[in-house]
Amino acid sequence: IVCTATSSSRPVFDASDVTPGTHINGVGSFRPDMIEVPPATVRKAVLIVDHRESCLAEAGDVLAPYQTVEDAAAAIHAELGDVVLGRAGGRPDDDAVTFFKSVGNAVQDLYAASHVVERAETEGCGHRVRI
Repeated sequence: IVCTATSSSRPVFDASDVTPGTHINGVGSFRPDMIEVPPATVRKAVLIVDHRESCLAEAGDVLAPYQTVEDAAAAIHAELGDVVLGRAGGRPDDDAVTFFKSVGNAVQDLYAASHVVERAETEGCGHRVRI
């Protein structure tokens, strides 16, 4: 598993470093001029995104490997929500390289935060603070 969380404008590792079965989480680059993951790696990976439209507008990792936005759109396998809900498959086999690209999604952040608060209340842990 490789996790990138940088503001780099060029890949932070080499495509040759990625072996079959690798999963990559790219959560840093969030502008078209930012690229953390080598384009060759993106082209061979099963590409899952947090939000299709946002990634096609903002994610250099998704845009750079392709000639057009339409080509990049065609390369996206699914959104994460579709994989979680079983509407789309994830890793097709053990050797597949998978790449999850996130540019941030406020609705997903809000859901995650509410889930954490709900769980803390259920388990009686944590402290409320006034801000």
